[in-house]
Amino acid sequence: MHRLFKNFQFFVIIILGTSISAQDFSSFQYRCVGPARGGRVTTVTGTPLKPSTYYLGATGGGVWKTEDYGTTWFNVSDGFFTSPSIGAMRVAHNDANIIYVGTGSDGLRSNVIPGKGMYKSVDGGKTWNHIGLSESGHIGAVEIDPTNHNIVWVAAIGNAFKPNAERGIFKTTNGGKSWEKVLFISDQVGFADLEFLPGNPNVIYAAAWKAERKPWTIISGGNNDEGGIYKSEDGGKTWNKLKNGLPKGIIGKIDLAVCPANSSIVYAVIEAPGKEGGCYKSEDQGNNFVQVSFDEGLVNRPFYYLNVEVDPSNPNIVYSMANPMLKSVDGGKTWSRFQAPHGDHHDIWINPNNSDFLIQANDGGANVSTNGGKSWSTQFNQPTAELYQVEVDD
Repeated sequence: MHRLFKNFQFFVIIILGTSISAQDFSSFQYRCVGPARGGRVTTVTGTPLKPSTYYLGATGGGVWKTEDYGTTWFNVSDGFFTSPSIGAMRVAHNDANIIYVGTGSDGLRSNVIPGKGMYKSVDGGKTWNHIGLSESGHIGAVEIDPTNHNIVWVAAIGNAFKPNAERGIFKTTNGGKSWEKVLFISDQVGFADLEFLPGNPNVIYAAAWKAERKPWTIISGGNNDEGGIYKSEDGGKTWNKLKNGLPKGIIGKIDLAVCPANSSIVYAVIEAPGKEGGCYKSEDQGNNFVQVSFDEGLVNRPFYYLNVEVDPSNPNIVYSMANPMLKSVDGGKTWSRFQAPHGDHHDIWINPNNSDFLIQANDGGANVSTNGGKSWSTQFNQPTAELYQVEVDD
């Protein structure tokens, strides 16, 4: 018995000794083993100053850049961003090296990754600095004043899973050194989108959205006091709520588009019950709206999709990002399918100097077109595929 006990002690010492000696993995390096194809991209942008340069923001893969119309992509956010979830981004109008990125996807799925605020690059994405709004959760829109790239606006949706105060419309006038909350409704209501009036960045439209994820459902929308479209004509000092022609009951997520070719025209795709949802159009800068379509494809899973964009050179050509992607050539009255390499569509950016040059985002990645969508770049060159499960051979 004594000998058996001594053997047991020896066995325990071996186990303990093994458990506390860690193997050194410092000589190993990670490498990508695939798949090489793209995954869900939630936001895209480009710059007319460099027509071949575009950026994609993935739902979990960070920010990627192409300088050759999507032929090759390379990551620019790794090592700088503390969240790989990207909500919105823009390049300065007068300097292609200045980029602002808001983290936290605006598609509030149950498995959404929270963001960690705003980032800024002044060297075309080579390096980045974190510039605040860490608790904003998810960012629906970023817009840079075309006359001054130090003036930036952010639409913060907020924390997807609980009420929080850092939601609303934020503005910086010093390139992100400090932020002012210029529009706030409550700790449950954030903002999904904002747009400038072309030619006058002191006129701003903003779309309020009450949203919160629960383990069993999503709250997307509230009463009319908790959502809707707001407009400022003095750089965010004061705001008026736009009402004429818009839904009067429960209102959910809204996305906006304003046409540079005719700044009187404002489009809004609105989540609302029944046939109150759909595409609304104003021809007097938002004073009055008319519902031009209640096509169900425009508001398919609105908490996840819901993105509208107008051709910068033609106010009658409008694009809807959802499932499917739709295009209208008659000012939003009728819609037809617009094909891309993959389904589940989230964003589109059109070059304001040439509408044939555009980039579009979907669940298969980002794809660039130089002929108005007749053909597209490949998605098998951007390893951002979302992997929900990994199995290891034993």
